[in-house]
Amino acid sequence: MLWKCKYCPFICEKRAQLFKHYRLKHGSYARTEPFPCLHQECLCTSQVCYEFTRVVGKNLKENVFEALDRFSPNLMDLFRKKTGLSGQLLTDLLRQTKTTEPTDIRCLCLRGLPVVLGDDPSAFFKTCSDATDKDLYSETSVGILCIDEHPQLNPSRVSIILEGSVVMEELANLPQAFCVLFGLIYALHLDYPKCMKSTFHFIQQVRLNLSRGELKPKIQSLKNQLSV
Repeated sequence: MLWKCKYCPFICEKRAQLFKHYRLKHGSYARTEPFPCLHQECLCTSQVCYEFTRVVGKNLKENVFEALDRFSPNLMDLFRKKTGLSGQLLTDLLRQTKTTEPTDIRCLCLRGLPVVLGDDPSAFFKTCSDATDKDLYSETSVGILCIDEHPQLNPSRVSIILEGSVVMEELANLPQAFCVLFGLIYALHLDYPKCMKSTFHFIQQVRLNLSRGELKPKIQSLKNQLSV
């Protein structure tokens, strides 16, 4: 399959090359507006999910959400047992979880998991009340933009950030945004963000069982704690 630029004659064989082409050759787009979709038709969650299934042979949403739901009871127990600074952060997240609805519990797990693994979620989850405040995320290579008047676990509006620009908007909720972003990383052959590398590797290796490589000590330790 060939990928075509919408603004010049450029053609390539890999969509990652097209993404790079838009960034390098049509830089004004990257600086002032979201990247154009890579497909000739609009890029949407269904296309991302389809590509993920084609590459790894698993249903993206079903597997990510099932894994979150399966680990959530033990993960929440672990949150309650943590002490120190991480314990304070996790206690605050637990306090913000108002219901036991699946979406709220998934938000709690996605927000708390990087805290347990020693990642820096503040560099990944960028929160603002005005989506036009691009200075907030212009230096963010990969992240999720949470838009709300008052910061909360599941913001009213969620977008995906790649290379300092919003590439997908108005996603249903934070868990769906994270799920679609995970699929985009696979589809575009992107590196995991350094600030969340352990979290993404945990989801890939432990929750989705997509890698047979040796687990890093902190990931193996968390896996053991959740298996008890």
